[in-house]
Amino acid sequence: MVEILVASTIGIFIAMVAVGALRVITASAETVERNINAAAEVRFAAKTLQRDLEHLYRDDNIQNTKLIGTVQELEDGSSASYIVFYTVSRVKARRGQPEGDVYEVEYYLTKDEETSAMARRLWPNPSEELEPGGVLAVIAEDIEIFEVKYFDGEEWSEEWPEEMESLPAWIEITIGAKQSGPGTPQVESFVVNLVRAAGGELGTVTTGEQSPGGQTTGSSATIGGSDTGSGAGR
Repeated sequence: MVEILVASTIGIFIAMVAVGALRVITASAETVERNINAAAEVRFAAKTLQRDLEHLYRDDNIQNTKLIGTVQELEDGSSASYIVFYTVSRVKARRGQPEGDVYEVEYYLTKDEETSAMARRLWPNPSEELEPGGVLAVIAEDIEIFEVKYFDGEEWSEEWPEEMESLPAWIEITIGAKQSGPGTPQVESFVVNLVRAAGGELGTVTTGEQSPGGQTTGSSATIGGSDTGSGAGR
């Protein structure tokens, strides 16, 4: 009887240890999966916005070039950046519909106490005489941080009002995922150079992604920053 009790106790102890280890492994796997999904959401949102900014529509008449950046108050009481501008795209927003290649594109956060997301509105054939419209889509879920800063050649600011008669020299974008557990949140930043270099030289885009250890890694990619979008039809 004593041997049976000892064996049963040892068996129960081993089972408890095994169940605890399984729970730890399951929790770790879930955390890794959440981090991977959060990183994918942040990366997709950053790449989409970066691509649109790289193809910013330019015109010799600054009145025909739109770029407005503000800070908006969200439903949960926090604040986030808002940006709207003209971009050039060869991909049609609506199949079978008459469209030019200049679109008005808008990025902003929608957030309340339970959910948050980054939205993108793409408006074919924009016109100042019409109410803004277009195709609205959520491009990334659980986005907590959306910050845009503008450099005018002398200082950085969080807004680029409609009254500005020029484009900023640089735009810095920071997008971050909602913190769902312990560890460093997934954050990605990039800077777009909007200066039109003399002689048609290329501009550069510098991107950086915050690693789980808190370090930032970066790389540079060359883009056509001289006459991107110039002469495109509406």
